[in-house]
Amino acid sequence: MGIYKQGLNRKQQLMFPPSLDELVEEDNVVRAIEAYVDTLDIFKLNIKTKKSLIKDGQPAFHPKLLLKIYIYGYLNKIRSSRNLEKENNRNIELMWLTQGLRPSYKTIANFRKNNPKALETIFKEFSILLKNLKLITGDLVAVDGAFLRANASKNTLIMRKTVKKDLAKIDEDIKNYMTLLETLDKEDKNATNLKISKEDIDKLLTKKEEYQKDLDMLDALGKEQHNKTDKDATVMSKPAHNLMAYNAQIAVDDKYKFIVATDISTNGHDLDQLHNMATRTKEITDNPNMVLTADKGYYSSKEIKKCIEDDIETIIPPRATAKTKKIKSARFSKNQFIYNHEDDCYICPNNQELKKIEKQYERDGRMLDVYRVSSSYCKVCPLKKNCLSDATPNKQMYRWEHEDIIDNYTTKMNTQEAKAVVKKRGSIVEHPFGTIKRTLGWDHFLVRTKKKVLGENSLIMFTYNFKRLLNLIGTALFKKLCIAIKENDLSQIREEIAAYILAFGVHLAYFFRYFIILQNIPKKMRYLKN
Repeated sequence: MGIYKQGLNRKQQLMFPPSLDELVEEDNVVRAIEAYVDTLDIFKLNIKTKKSLIKDGQPAFHPKLLLKIYIYGYLNKIRSSRNLEKENNRNIELMWLTQGLRPSYKTIANFRKNNPKALETIFKEFSILLKNLKLITGDLVAVDGAFLRANASKNTLIMRKTVKKDLAKIDEDIKNYMTLLETLDKEDKNATNLKISKEDIDKLLTKKEEYQKDLDMLDALGKEQHNKTDKDATVMSKPAHNLMAYNAQIAVDDKYKFIVATDISTNGHDLDQLHNMATRTKEITDNPNMVLTADKGYYSSKEIKKCIEDDIETIIPPRATAKTKKIKSARFSKNQFIYNHEDDCYICPNNQELKKIEKQYERDGRMLDVYRVSSSYCKVCPLKKNCLSDATPNKQMYRWEHEDIIDNYTTKMNTQEAKAVVKKRGSIVEHPFGTIKRTLGWDHFLVRTKKKVLGENSLIMFTYNFKRLLNLIGTALFKKLCIAIKENDLSQIREEIAAYILAFGVHLAYFFRYFIILQNIPKKMRYLKN
């Protein structure tokens, strides 16, 4: 008899071979996927399949089957349709989930590509389910965005300023060549020793035609940049590099860190996303007292005004209006000019009034009132060097016509309560992106165009919420939840989930208490000697 354990004979026939169901544990995640997907109304989701368009041929794969494959794949860092096909042929869990059916990679890929709206609906319905279970409250929600790489290369990018620069360079090269030819012709010298030939000029002319076509296309599209691979992807700047990307937006609830709402932006900033994400979040939470916070990248007076008009409480730290320059002749900032509400004027550091004139300016979609002081005052002002340049005759201030809203908002942001919320923001919203990128292995999109990217983005955010709920309540309780969903009665399961989470929290608290006590006991006293 050997000292090592012996395995089965691979060629031995088993009298009672195990079924697939026996090979999959009761608490395996595939059982949770199966239970939840079976609760979905596939016709309500309006999922499109090839069979819905073609009546002849063999039966199609059920949309629920393809959805199960994708949820399993995204939970396990397998997103490629080819890899999913490969896993389905060798992975026992997927074999159980698909009941031995083997769709091709093309069928799997088409499901994700053709059903972005259905995937968005699946995410939204799951968020509403979490809200109905009181796992999402909406009392405090934090918003954040991240640049996620698009399925497009910068090599296929056309940028207006780059094309114009290349056209100017070609024109200059052609001009220099023609000038040189003319000079040699006048001097009656042979032009055979030129570094550039007529063939090179023909190539430049061909290239010029291509650049001009690119420029005409940008004019027709009304865009400053266009990627030939993915028309909606744009260049976004990070501190270390630029990349073709989409700006993924999420709103995260404070209670259990579930993602409430998500969206995709093609802008490389968040200035226009506050009201969009606030309304999406409020639609899900249905909480009139919802407080929404974000970082200073979302601070926009127009967006804040929209939120106030829709009765949405926001807490966004203001961006710095001017950077302090460490030079002797530092100029006065706008904050050093005090606005007088009663007289509707500004008071400068030298106590002179800047009065409003009738003329208004439009800037970034906002109408600005103009406040000005006479040049005769500025000319003799002892503080002029700290206020104006030598070429500027008088001081001029601009004030948004709804600036009172921002003044009140600034006052609110200076309270201790607002500062506490801002300080808490990072712990709410930043870790979901970390979990998605590291645990779920997702940092780029596989589909192209914004419409399809919205679908894949919703799928990954759903996967995050799905995984987090399983971690919170376990597979057994989750399957009971799915039964309650089918029966359309969540009252009892809601109480069970609340009791389970409370009991788990108590056990966890005792564990940490014991751990802390143990750490405070000297090592030589932790164990009894025999």
